[in-house]
Amino acid sequence: MAQILVVDDSGTVRNEVSDFLKANGLTVTPAVDGKDGLDKLKSDPGIKLVISDVNMPNMDGITMSEKIRSELNNNAVNIIILTTENNPAMKERGKAAGIKGWIVKPFNGEAVISTLKKLVA
Repeated sequence: MAQILVVDDSGTVRNEVSDFLKANGLTVTPAVDGKDGLDKLKSDPGIKLVISDVNMPNMDGITMSEKIRSELNNNAVNIIILTTENNPAMKERGKAAGIKGWIVKPFNGEAVISTLKKLVA
């Protein structure tokens, strides 16, 4: 069972974030887009945190977050967005979907690791 689901269509970003989290003692499951992320979250009840990009094929990160809350009725999992997007309207939509935080790329793991560990505790 993983603690964190990392959802990003960029293999480079997905690997960078996953490798950093693993090096800091966390267990990670990767997903290539929102649809894949939703499927993996359904099959692993141990996931406590989702870190997701916004712009991805098949299903974007905010739509995935909305489905986590509505279709899966999962209000327990924490969701963080990791993206290049900084649009206030998109952030509001994310907040309405229950997203806990918004991190603008590039990923700086050292700056956020203590917060991420608290979210999976």
